[in-house]
Amino acid sequence: MLIGLVGKPSAGKSTFFKAATLAEVEIANYPFTTIKPNRGTGYVKVDCADKHFGVQCHPRFGYCMQGKRFVPIELLDVAGLVPGAHEGKGMGNQFLDDLRQADVLIHVVDISGSVNANGEPVPVLSYDPANDIQFLEEELDLWYFSILNKGWEKFARQMTQEKANAARALGKQLSGLHVTEEMVEGVVEKLKLNPEQPQSWTPDDLKNIAIALRKKTKPMIIACNKIDVSGAEKNYERLKEMFTDHLFVPCSAEAELALREAAKHQLITYVPGASSFVPSEKLNDRQSKALGFIQSSVLAHFQSTGVQHTLDAAVFEILKYMAIFPGGVNKLADQFGHVLPDCFLLPHESTALDFAYKLHTDLGKNFIRAIDVKTKKTVGKDHLLHHTDVVEIVSGK
Repeated sequence: MLIGLVGKPSAGKSTFFKAATLAEVEIANYPFTTIKPNRGTGYVKVDCADKHFGVQCHPRFGYCMQGKRFVPIELLDVAGLVPGAHEGKGMGNQFLDDLRQADVLIHVVDISGSVNANGEPVPVLSYDPANDIQFLEEELDLWYFSILNKGWEKFARQMTQEKANAARALGKQLSGLHVTEEMVEGVVEKLKLNPEQPQSWTPDDLKNIAIALRKKTKPMIIACNKIDVSGAEKNYERLKEMFTDHLFVPCSAEAELALREAAKHQLITYVPGASSFVPSEKLNDRQSKALGFIQSSVLAHFQSTGVQHTLDAAVFEILKYMAIFPGGVNKLADQFGHVLPDCFLLPHESTALDFAYKLHTDLGKNFIRAIDVKTKKTVGKDHLLHHTDVVEIVSGK
C-alpha cells in the first residue's frame, strides 16, 4: 500500500509527512524544499480485534494503543507540483515518475490561501485554494494523456491491422500506472467508443480515456491544511460546495507534528486521531500553553488534527480496503506466543480464498475451508470478508 502526498510547493506536504511518520525531513517555507522523494512508514487506525476476545495483542508490525490497532502503510512525499509539470516545469518529470506506483493520492492544500501557485508566501486568504485543486488534477490528466497519446497513430494502426484486443493492448501499455484490461474495457464502453476501430478515436476521446483512467488508478482525497489559520474554515466550507464529488478533511499538520513530538518525549499521552490528550507533569509553562492552544483551537473544534483521519479515509473510504486479522479458534497466538500479531489490508469484496493467498501461496493452493473466529462458523472459499474479521485458514499439505 503506497500513499502519495501531492500538492504545490510549501503547502505543507513535508510537515504532513513528518507528522505521520516522525521521519526526519527538511521543512521550510520556500519552494522545492523536497527535491528527492521522502519515503516513510505511516499507519492507518482500526479497532483492534483483541477487544472482542478480552486479550492484549502483540503486533509484529505497527502498534496498538488503547484498543486501536495501527497498521503500517507506506507514504511517499514527492517534490512540489507547479503548473506545467506534465511538460517538465519545476520538478514535474520527477514528481510524476515518482507517483506511478501510488495506490491513492493525498492532495495537501494550503486552505488558508497564504501561498501562491508557485509556492511563494502571500498574505493570508489572498490566494484561492480552489485553483490548486483544479490545476493539480489537470496536470495529472495531461500526464496520463501524454503517455496515452505518445505514438498513438502507429499504435492504433498496429492494433487494427493485427485485430488486437484494444483493451488488452492498452492495459499492457499503461500497466505501469496500475491500469488493467478490465478498466480500459469499462471506460471504452462507458464512452461508447468502438473497441475494434481504435484508429477512429479522436484526441478528445483519448483525453476522456486518460481522465477516466487517472480517476480510477489515482483516486484522491483533499487534506485542507492550515485549517487553524483565521479565515481558513470559510475556504474549507466553500470548496466543499464547489467540488461536491471530492472528499475533504480539515487538517493541521503542524498541530499533529507538535502532538506526536510531545508524545514521543513522554510529555503527553496521545492516541493519533484522538480529540484530546493527557498532559504529564513534565510540561513546563511554555509547553503547556502551546499544547493548550492546540487543544482549544484544533482538537476541540475539529475533533482531531485531521492527519490520521486523512490517512484512514484514503485507505478505508477512497480505496475501500478492510483490515483482516489471521487467528485460530483454539489459539490466537503464534508459535512465539504473540497474540494476534498480524493485520492485513485487503481490497473490498475480498474472499476467504483471497486472504489465504495473501498469507501464503501454498495456503491458497491447498485451501480446504476457513473459519470466522469471532463467530466460530466455517465458511467456504467464496465467503466475503468484513472489516476487522479474524479468520483461520484450514488447508491441506
